[in-house]
Amino acid sequence: MFVSFLQCTLCGKRYAPNAVKYVCPDHGESGVLDVVYDYAEINRHTAPAQIAQASDKSIWRYWDLLPLETRDSVPPLPIGWTPLWRAGFLGRSLGLQNLYFKDDGRNPTASFKDRASAVVVAKACELGADIITTASTGNAGAALAGVAASARLPSVIFVPENAPPAKIAQLLIYGARVLLVRGSYDQAFELCLAASKEFGWYCRSTAYNPYTTEGKKTGALEICEQLTLINQGLYSPVTRASREMLVQQIEPPDHWEVPDRIFVSVGDGNIISGIWKGLRDLYALGWIDRLPKLMGIQAEGAAACYNAWRAGTDQITPVHANTVADSISADLPRDGVRAVRAVRESGGEYITVSDQEILDEIRELARGEGVFVEPAASAAYAGLVKAVRAQKIDPAETIVVMLTGSGLKDIHSAMRAAGNAQVIQPTLEAVRAAIAN
Repeated sequence: MFVSFLQCTLCGKRYAPNAVKYVCPDHGESGVLDVVYDYAEINRHTAPAQIAQASDKSIWRYWDLLPLETRDSVPPLPIGWTPLWRAGFLGRSLGLQNLYFKDDGRNPTASFKDRASAVVVAKACELGADIITTASTGNAGAALAGVAASARLPSVIFVPENAPPAKIAQLLIYGARVLLVRGSYDQAFELCLAASKEFGWYCRSTAYNPYTTEGKKTGALEICEQLTLINQGLYSPVTRASREMLVQQIEPPDHWEVPDRIFVSVGDGNIISGIWKGLRDLYALGWIDRLPKLMGIQAEGAAACYNAWRAGTDQITPVHANTVADSISADLPRDGVRAVRAVRESGGEYITVSDQEILDEIRELARGEGVFVEPAASAAYAGLVKAVRAQKIDPAETIVVMLTGSGLKDIHSAMRAAGNAQVIQPTLEAVRAAIAN
């Protein structure tokens, strides 16, 4: 493990890697900690060329960039190395020459949140935790429940009572103890923290546990590596032969390429701050030579980060969140400060989209590229569409849109977007009449 120290994002105070479990003692829940590495030491042990030849197609191919001490703690469920592909049809329809989608709905529990849960479960096992817990609107909880089940670690999940039934079903089928809270995500979050302190459970909750960001940063590492390999003809998300070329290549890349912009939907802010952390780590290592612009997309009904960014501050004022995209519905984004800073430091911007735009783009993504996403993932693409229409994007830019969760997570919203199927009698005459309309 090449961790130098943990650093408070508010006051900059540094702590030894094992001196603090969660947040800065001087700032409590607001004192989110960053994991800072010895980058020179990492470069002495690994490099892009070495990683490119790794047979491990998961987040653990980036082992030297992660805050873990022993591989014995790694849960067996394979996570990460999700496909990145050029979106031909939708790219052309938007007038973009280089549009890519990164589909994290392909992870085991069908969301980006598996990345964070894998790292946190591994850390929990290193620490000898007996029970792990989190608060969630659904995806983070499902990810934790699934990864913890694979590691034989009991989990307790706090979820708002109005979470989509499909997500609650996931939690239950993995064997988690599910506590449906009659209140908002923020109330579930506070109750989870209180319970973890009271009962000694290891807490995974976003912007409280410093290692969630370390799991989520692997999305950025994969984007840069995969984009490089695509441009060299050494990676395809669909052909096995090109993946074998990845291992057998004679001259693997000695650096990675970056897109010009990455579009990320934002709720509690931990995904976009994780993506930014991954990019900053790569830049500090010298593995990339520039940083892309981050485009944070929020639902109009849950736009606390957008409001702060537009006001020119990183002070987050709570909102009363109300959006069809439950995964990004947060009154007070717990990692909001870092999420706003990430966009501002990258030279990007925040964009808001309506619920109708989110639902419309679920349909367009499915019919245009054959990818079925939940509302929170659709929001990122809806933000791109809005940016293109506002002429904010150069057609030659390389764009990556993060698709963070499967549409199977929220069938109710999918049916709203798709419309109703036609019911007919079991006759050819009925078929002729139906297809004539």
